[in-house]
Amino acid sequence: MSFWSHQPIIDNNHAPIDFSIKAGSGVRSSAEQIAAAGVPVNPSLLEVLARLTGKGGKLKAGNYELKPGTTPLALITQLTRGEFAQESLSIIEGWTFRQMREAVAAHPALKHDTAGLSDKELMEKINSEFKAPEGLFFPDTYLFAKGASDLQIYKQAHALMLKRLNDEWGRRDPSVPYKSPYEALIMASIVEKETGASSERGMVAAVFVNRLKHRMLLQTDPTVIYGMGDKFKGNIRKRDLTTDTPYNTYTRSGLPPTPIALPGAASLLAALNPAKSDVLYFVSRGNGTSEFNNNLNDHNRAVNKYQR
Repeated sequence: MSFWSHQPIIDNNHAPIDFSIKAGSGVRSSAEQIAAAGVPVNPSLLEVLARLTGKGGKLKAGNYELKPGTTPLALITQLTRGEFAQESLSIIEGWTFRQMREAVAAHPALKHDTAGLSDKELMEKINSEFKAPEGLFFPDTYLFAKGASDLQIYKQAHALMLKRLNDEWGRRDPSVPYKSPYEALIMASIVEKETGASSERGMVAAVFVNRLKHRMLLQTDPTVIYGMGDKFKGNIRKRDLTTDTPYNTYTRSGLPPTPIALPGAASLLAALNPAKSDVLYFVSRGNGTSEFNNNLNDHNRAVNKYQR
């Protein structure tokens, strides 16, 4: 038994083996389920080993992965610690909440408890005080046990965004013109969508913060595109800029009513601590960077140089 318990169940050339233990299973049933899933181990010996080590009553139900090199003794430890098979899902900075929902819904290792729920119902399920979900989930890579509820991802991402937002709010430049952390989140989402070069986030934020302070229209295309929804087909036209929607910052002053994307940590930081500059305009140079100016004449010259 001692020799056997220390020998690898599968060697390093073998692919990992997935297996599950059902809730309420005893040690014998657990050992049988493991063997039935294709793990080449004698279930009777595994049961005896679990009992001899005093762990027979401590095996946890769940989805597991047997990795190459794992010994029977290590397997018993894995089962008592509940070291479930780990899966991951990456939420990308700049995605809309709709894109996040599509990614979550497409992940085969999640239990899709939110399928069929409206956005409002989903927010209620995770006990959020917010009704509109856009921008309120932090872009990151989330680890979870195979078969976990997709609600776990939404809860984690929402809690992390609120924490990051409130942390940055506490460290904000006192001159920023936001009335609440939520307004800062809206600005961060605009910065996220408007930034070409990551090094320019602070300057992009400065442009929009300064425009707010001067009561100028923000005039940012990503908000217009967001307001167009499915009507946007890849190109923004002059008539789109003049067609009023709640998100058209060419026709409406101030911030749009909600964020327009999921901002990352760098955009949150930039929105709450923008660069110290009096810039009011910027235009893309066409190489991923922008030229910034503080007066309309210089801005128009830059537009003529880079975009006409």
